[in-house]
Amino acid sequence: MKQEINPKDTCRAQAFEMWMKSPLPMVTLMKTFDVTHLYKAGKRLNMKFNMLLCWCIGRAASGIDEFYLLPSQGKLYKYDRLAINVIVDNAKGGISNCDVPYSDDLEQFARDYEALTQKTAATCCDINDEEAIIVGTSAVTGTELDCIVNQYSGIFNNPFLSWGRYRKGWLKTTLPISFQFHHAQMDGRQAARFLEELQRTINTI
Repeated sequence: MKQEINPKDTCRAQAFEMWMKSPLPMVTLMKTFDVTHLYKAGKRLNMKFNMLLCWCIGRAASGIDEFYLLPSQGKLYKYDRLAINVIVDNAKGGISNCDVPYSDDLEQFARDYEALTQKTAATCCDINDEEAIIVGTSAVTGTELDCIVNQYSGIFNNPFLSWGRYRKGWLKTTLPISFQFHHAQMDGRQAARFLEELQRTINTI
């Protein structure tokens, strides 16, 4: 459920006042993750790497209160659940957006991910979840990338993660991930906590 709240009644009051009217309110952090365990888990469980990473993102974000807040058009909204946005190659050769509801149950998330992304690809129609806070993702797997910087316009204020192709070494598989967020939503402290939690989740899936 989505509800408008008064920023002054939250811990983001000062940040909202400072950053809501900024012409460049977005912050991007880049971190290289050790995804060796995730890669091996995907092979063992016969699950897609991208789906597993999306679940890990949802798992890490779900325990951080700031992820449920969204600054938009001068207002602050609070949500009670998360969804992960996946960009899907569709049947017409273009791309479509698909919002997959996050579940603590990995198998349930995997079923929803598979069903919804296949439907989006076949129908070429976006699947949008207006009642969930959306954590955006974009996998540009055609090449290895050091980082990706998305729009800084403030039009799309949702937290957003992006990455390229993972890098396989002799003993370790790594993946640089870019994490973008609106400064009125969270500060570097919460963002760093999320990135640390994401690595822990990847290590223990």
